[in-house]
Amino acid sequence: QVQLVESGGGLVQAGGSLRLSCAASGVFFSIDVMRWYRQAPGKQRELVAAFTSSGSTGYADSVKGRFAISRDNAKNTVYLQMNSLKPEDTAVYYCNADIRGGAFMRNYWGQGTQVTVSS
Repeated sequence: QVQLVESGGGLVQAGGSLRLSCAASGVFFSIDVMRWYRQAPGKQRELVAAFTSSGSTGYADSVKGRFAISRDNAKNTVYLQMNSLKPEDTAVYYCNADIRGGAFMRNYWGQGTQVTVSS
């Protein structure tokens, strides 16, 4: 069974920074795309950033210039560096990944980590 475990969330003041981590563990062949989503109370879950196995990255317009996604393939880990945080960034942040195991590519979700940004 493959697991994604997020860490690094917390409470920060507006303008502060946090670094989220997501580590994949279990039995699998490879990881394709790794993503960060977030979901605020009463809102739809949204894609924040993505990192492909070839190194391409993409960001939601709301976080461009403030967030940076990176990936350490040796550790099967993806990071999200969040700078200049705003109260509207408050949400549960979820790691998501397309992972190949055997004959199948499957999508997995982490449990989420809470990020709270105070005014």
